[in-house]
Amino acid sequence: MNRICCLVVALITVLLVATSSRAEEGAPKTLKLQTRQRVANPENKDQFKIVYKTVEWDPQKTAVIVCDMWDKHGCTAAAVRVAEMAPRVNQFVAEARRRGALIIHAPSDTMKFYKDHPGRKLVLDAPKIETEKPLKRWCSLDEEREPPLPIDDSDGGCDSSRTPGRPWTRQIKTIEIKPGDAIDDSPAVFNLLAQRGIDNVVILGVHTNMCVLGRAFGIRQMVGQGKNVVLVRDLTDAMYNPAKRPQVSHFRGTELVVEHIEKHWCPTITSCDLLDSPSFVFKADKRPHVAFLVSDDHYHADKTMPPYAQWLRQQYGLRCTVLHGEGKADIPHLDELQTADVLIVFVRRLLLPKEQLAKIRSYIDAGKPVVGLRTASHAFCLRKGDPPAGCGDWPEFDHDVLGGSYTNHGPNDVGSDIAPAPDAADHPLLRDVKPEKWHSNGSLYFTAPIADGSTLVQVGTIPGRSEPVTWTRTYHGGRVVYSSLGHWDDFKEPPFRTLLRNAIYWAMDRPVPETK
Repeated sequence: MNRICCLVVALITVLLVATSSRAEEGAPKTLKLQTRQRVANPENKDQFKIVYKTVEWDPQKTAVIVCDMWDKHGCTAAAVRVAEMAPRVNQFVAEARRRGALIIHAPSDTMKFYKDHPGRKLVLDAPKIETEKPLKRWCSLDEEREPPLPIDDSDGGCDSSRTPGRPWTRQIKTIEIKPGDAIDDSPAVFNLLAQRGIDNVVILGVHTNMCVLGRAFGIRQMVGQGKNVVLVRDLTDAMYNPAKRPQVSHFRGTELVVEHIEKHWCPTITSCDLLDSPSFVFKADKRPHVAFLVSDDHYHADKTMPPYAQWLRQQYGLRCTVLHGEGKADIPHLDELQTADVLIVFVRRLLLPKEQLAKIRSYIDAGKPVVGLRTASHAFCLRKGDPPAGCGDWPEFDHDVLGGSYTNHGPNDVGSDIAPAPDAADHPLLRDVKPEKWHSNGSLYFTAPIADGSTLVQVGTIPGRSEPVTWTRTYHGGRVVYSSLGHWDDFKEPPFRTLLRNAIYWAMDRPVPETK
């Protein structure tokens, strides 16, 4: 009898292992995710530093939860946005499934529709577990961990016409439920996670300020139960009415909730981590898209550019994407350039894989706007020698695109005095730049001569020498700005911050909007 029992146990073990090996042949062995989080300053809890970190998760220990992507909604605009986002969600889910992740569909309040579905049985048949912290059907605002949400959703958050009641009956059909997927809207999902040995959870869906945070399978409870959690920030939407506080666009309102989650709960990722295409953006989101290409080298662009991008989001409502490789010659998500309205380049002697450099070339050669900062004058080339195998270089970038002739720089301990070029006081790049004359702690770059047809905007001076600092030109019909400013101390200076703002808007051929 004992022998028979052992055989049965062995057979069950084999079957469980076979069931848990869900990845398709040839699929990547890990989920490589570029996370973004906001870390509080230990000395000032109201200040947060944006931190990017690449993590690799085992797909077999990862679940993707699709939150409340219903077939209908009482708020017309919310239902339209769900329908628009659903195809991209389906693509993301399909790729996660292909790589071996467990997919959990969680259309709350519709389990009656799925009562006979095999995916429902997966959850109901999982052995019940006891957790150290009690499981909850709903997790409200945790006042010990988080402040009130940054948006006022007291009116229900609907930004359009609304019908009363709960009209949803199932998950929207666009998102496919495949064999092996699970279906649940209750704390019982933790039984299945325990049975499968799943520690990592990717959450997407709606609505960011409500169900994504508060449901039994939502972020608050998952984090509270010790799971490693990320939110897919481009595959979510908030219930937010721009008529309510803080009276920003609906899409900025969603971003504010995402930022709240990054500060107080978990990191976020984008769907680009699994899909080779730009992030999902709602058609009604008309905000200009600013892409920052940075390298973590020499002038700390990785530390200065993310907070500057955040300032642009907050003050001007721009949609900003920071692209960098955490100090490596590998910058993921360059497909984001396909939707960029302007590209800010702040890299130094970065030799990228040829296919990545080709995406940057494609953007620039199409005549799209570019702003180069400081080391962009030697962005994609070595001082000497050939690039490593598989990497590309672009030594002509300074001369051909930016219009400069960088050769060296002045003493680091001298800095340089910055002033408007002759006859440039009324140039759009110098709008509101006060004081007009100021001192930069960055060494003076030797950039002369600049290309014919360029318009000189600023000059820099050290004892015995003056050099062009900032100028504008066109390349393949696209507007180009270059400035040799960009030392980390420059970002503390109002004249530089304003200059860069003006450069971004000038390159996009848009007026600088008034701010409140």
